[in-house]
Amino acid sequence: SRRQKATSGGGERRIEKQHQAGKLTARERVNLLFDPNTFVEIETLVESRGDEFGMNQKKIPGDGVIIGYGMINNRIVYASIEDFTVMGGTLGEYHSKKICRIMDMAIKMRAPYISINDSGGARIEEGICSLDGYSGMFFRNTQASGFIPQISVILGPCAGGACYSPAISDFVFMARKSGKMFITGPAVVKAAIGEDVSADELGGIDVHSAKSGVLHFAYEDDECCLKGVKQLLSYLPSNCSEQPPLELHYERIDDSSKLEDIVPDNQRKVYDIKTVIKCFVDRDSFFEVQATYAQNIVIGFARLDGNVIGIIANNPILLGGAID
Repeated sequence: SRRQKATSGGGERRIEKQHQAGKLTARERVNLLFDPNTFVEIETLVESRGDEFGMNQKKIPGDGVIIGYGMINNRIVYASIEDFTVMGGTLGEYHSKKICRIMDMAIKMRAPYISINDSGGARIEEGICSLDGYSGMFFRNTQASGFIPQISVILGPCAGGACYSPAISDFVFMARKSGKMFITGPAVVKAAIGEDVSADELGGIDVHSAKSGVLHFAYEDDECCLKGVKQLLSYLPSNCSEQPPLELHYERIDDSSKLEDIVPDNQRKVYDIKTVIKCFVDRDSFFEVQATYAQNIVIGFARLDGNVIGIIANNPILLGGAID
């Protein structure tokens, strides 16, 4: 019965509210992200030990986060998926211990780690224990940096301490319909400095993709976002000592003869460098990173004869491609 309670999250009413907000539940996200029947959940029955401020009435097995491992595109990946239907996805002592546990496993097994964030931040009822949990996560982010790929996916509110970890991971994804990421919310901003600001203006997808540069990939909804994560993983090695996956079924393109028509002799005329890139990489293989940020330079991944390459290219279409 405890296991059944864990799998039902915060209950039918909160699940329905999650769907009304245009969001999938944590377990629906697991099913979309991982290859069918490969995800292995661990520590399903862990729950908070706090009993102050009414916490003894709120305990739910799993403590608001799903952790485990499975296969994505036939490669092992570790993940933590926060469940907003359980106490707003807030991070308490054992919630954070579960996340630290799966991060340790990912580092030990030299496999990618994905964090799906849908959280109201620190669980106030648990006080300093929840804040201490964040420090353990940040420490592991630094341990994993440059060693295994770390991908953060913002599919709901990501406020307070919750937004530091994504900012120091390798890649950040966000869904327009649900994702918000800010240090503190509009109500606190109003109370502190008297400024009225909406959640979108403060930490919506347009702010982070075009102004702050924190966001690398922007998608419309949860499903598209998770498909984008799977696409990115197809370009990345599992760890720093492995090679990226080789694509055996590719369509080679050699349109280099078109370059004379694209790149003008007159240096005052502009052109889009993306048309140049598409002339020599494998068909439909260019995967741009930070497409709407600092558009005077283009970065991304692509394939040449099935092999993964990285691309950095000045783009004359904006600011003459100058570096600022």
